Amino acid sequence: MKQDMIVILDLGSTENTEVARKIRDMGVYTEIHPHDISLEELKKLENVKGIILNGGENRIVDGAPVEISPELYECGCPMMSIDHPTAKCDKKWDAMPADEALREFVFETCRAQANWNMKNFIEDQVEQIRRQVGDRKVLLALSGGVDSSVVAAMLIRAIGDQLTCVHVNHGLMRKDESESVIEVFRNQLHANLIYVDGTERFLGKLEGISDPEQKRKIIGSEFIRVFEEEARKLEGIDFLGQGTIYPDIIESGTKTAKMVKSHHNVGGLPEDLQFELVEPLKQLFKDEVRACGIELGLPASMVYRQPFPGPGLGVRCLGAITRDRLAAVRESDAILREEFANAGLDKKVWQYFTVVPDFKSVGVKNNARCFEYMVIIRAINTVDAMSATIERIDWDVLQKITGRILAEVENVNRVCYDMSPKPPSTIEFE
Repeated sequence: MKQDMIVILDLGSTENTEVARKIRDMGVYTEIHPHDISLEELKKLENVKGIILNGGENRIVDGAPVEISPELYECGCPMMSIDHPTAKCDKKWDAMPADEALREFVFETCRAQANWNMKNFIEDQVEQIRRQVGDRKVLLALSGGVDSSVVAAMLIRAIGDQLTCVHVNHGLMRKDESESVIEVFRNQLHANLIYVDGTERFLGKLEGISDPEQKRKIIGSEFIRVFEEEARKLEGIDFLGQGTIYPDIIESGTKTAKMVKSHHNVGGLPEDLQFELVEPLKQLFKDEVRACGIELGLPASMVYRQPFPGPGLGVRCLGAITRDRLAAVRESDAILREEFANAGLDKKVWQYFTVVPDFKSVGVKNNARCFEYMVIIRAINTVDAMSATIERIDWDVLQKITGRILAEVENVNRVCYDMSPKPPSTIEFE
């Protein structure tokens, strides 16, 4: 069944995601698009029942207020404006409307049906993928994380053996991560999987680079180069599949909002990209991606695994990456994951990891002064990755983790626990 859609046009609001979540909670699908979408682009969207013009504090760009194209007012869809009432809209609100007012617009004015669910979403996306790809082939960047795994399952359902998965070990993976990816996807799911060990290549490109944005963009650009090289070895590869989700797009910056941080699959893409992108999850939040994975039949152990950023440990080895600190991040992360599993926290805490900053502190080892790195532990809970709270870890568990890290991880003499929520912090440090 085709899902009815309410389109939210971003005219500078900081509450686009809140409006979208409210409408999706009503059972109606929503997509957020930039304010300057053209009438032609709007008509390409299917089953649009209504449009919300969502203004706000970021509406002034380069000294002038952003506006929609006048031709959109003639598109035939009911419109509601928030923050900048206009006589051309059916409903006008000076601030975020109450839930009942929003519900009235969606169901009574727009006459949308509450047919948004994962089964229908998957059917729609599978059909769109088949239309987009045709009889051609897709190359998928498969990290083994939740997002790329769900995309892989969706693409397999849509186009089967037209999909080739490429797993690149950039030397920034968690302990035994690549081995696990090969076991699950090649040996258990029988995917067409190409494994590339790019450790020396990536670490060489990153040598001496301390700026986090530059690191992300180097990793993203090099990923694409690797895929292009692998594609040239194959025939008929015209598309690049990616596990981009909506928080990636928001944090990478929009036309009315400043960048928080670029994501390698958004801000790190080169301008001369040789592929057309296939991104079926780009309008979903993290919890919705997991629900999608379950509906697609992926095992819960895969769907609810720890989120892992595309740049991997490269954004958890703070500053310029060095091999000793990279090893410290990898080993301390493995200890943390093992002890969280032993304590049952792996099923309770949404994301947890360690980072190692690029400075040292004085300590004492073997009755002598030492000058070594610290490990910072971060454990947070969230629903949609747009905001996050800190998990209160039992003191005995923290002491055990701390003791193991100090005893088993080389070049470390201090362990700290990060107490910062999002916002003002982000989930990752870089």
